[in-house]
Amino acid sequence: MNRHDHRYSIYNPKRNEAMWKRELFVNNEGKDIKDFQIKDIYGPEITDKDGALLDKHDSFYLNTKSLLVLFQIMGVMPIMRVPKSAQTTRRTTYNWISKATLWAYLVWGLECIIVVKVGQERLANFQIGSNKRFDEVIYNIIFLSILIPHFLLPIASWRHGPQVAIFKNMWTHYQLKYLKITGKPIVFPNLYILTWGLCIFSWVLSFAVVLSQHYLQDDFELWHSFAYYHIIAMLDGFCSLWYINCNAFGTASRGLAINLHKALEAEHPALKLAQYRHLWVDLSHMMQQLGRAYSNMYGIYCMVIFFTTTISLYGALSEILEHGLSYKEMGLFVIVAYCMTLLFIICNEAYHASRKVGHEFQDRLLNVNLGAIDRSTQRKWKCFWWP
Repeated sequence: MNRHDHRYSIYNPKRNEAMWKRELFVNNEGKDIKDFQIKDIYGPEITDKDGALLDKHDSFYLNTKSLLVLFQIMGVMPIMRVPKSAQTTRRTTYNWISKATLWAYLVWGLECIIVVKVGQERLANFQIGSNKRFDEVIYNIIFLSILIPHFLLPIASWRHGPQVAIFKNMWTHYQLKYLKITGKPIVFPNLYILTWGLCIFSWVLSFAVVLSQHYLQDDFELWHSFAYYHIIAMLDGFCSLWYINCNAFGTASRGLAINLHKALEAEHPALKLAQYRHLWVDLSHMMQQLGRAYSNMYGIYCMVIFFTTTISLYGALSEILEHGLSYKEMGLFVIVAYCMTLLFIICNEAYHASRKVGHEFQDRLLNVNLGAIDRSTQRKWKCFWWP
């Protein structure tokens, strides 16, 4: 039998990768292939000794630090940053008995006192409110539902603290790896000012929404508002965090796409293309980790928004059809507008982030002139589509 008969050859799923390695070996004058696999292709290895470098080049953390500190003060997400002198790659940590977590327990416990008291009064008004107007019953249901996120905070947020810390560390490592491969840092334009502005705006909007309800409905006493300020500010903060994370993915993907064409003009373009592919894959993995870290929190977040929007809109339209438009129904429309704005921001930013990391980056790849690059680079280009 002819031993070179290929009719019965076994299919090798890594055939393209193996052929590319052989060509890379030839094109680089016999340089050891293992060196490319470990040191070059997958980017520089990050060790515990790189702690100072990780902190220095973690511009995403430095620009968004104000929001993270605000979440610590509010007891929403008590993750902590290790000291700069710490020799570890885990720059962000979460511990159930850390200072930040113990502070979160204290803040949450104190807030529970007034939230429970207001909730009991709202529930009592709802139970004895058979003779009340329909819109007053609707208000009781709405403001009881808004209190629910406070009690779900330990389950929806704290329980996923370790996953949030992993996500933050992935961003820290990615920025250093990006810098060493491309030679340029990821630049987040105006992110520092934007984050500070969102921190302030979250609380200003909270006061505006809650106080508007105090003036638009008669039975909303002023002391009731103290149970809602931190909850509305927390919802605003979560929306701000989502906006910042999604924009950061878009910024990183855009920078990677811009540098892609420059990499093809550099020495050893196949090697550079392999490195950029791993940067792109790492970015996709970070988006998956974002879902693991925040899925429960934003799932409950969206459920509360949907429920509150539905009840508010139903109550407002029912009152308008029955009694006509009045000044008091404006309070319900304020709640509807507020909830729908939050929901729109979350959905819109998620869509644009996935589009920038996926579709727009692939458009850049399709614009590559394959006739101007060598065969090994062409094969590595195909690995973006068929890993």
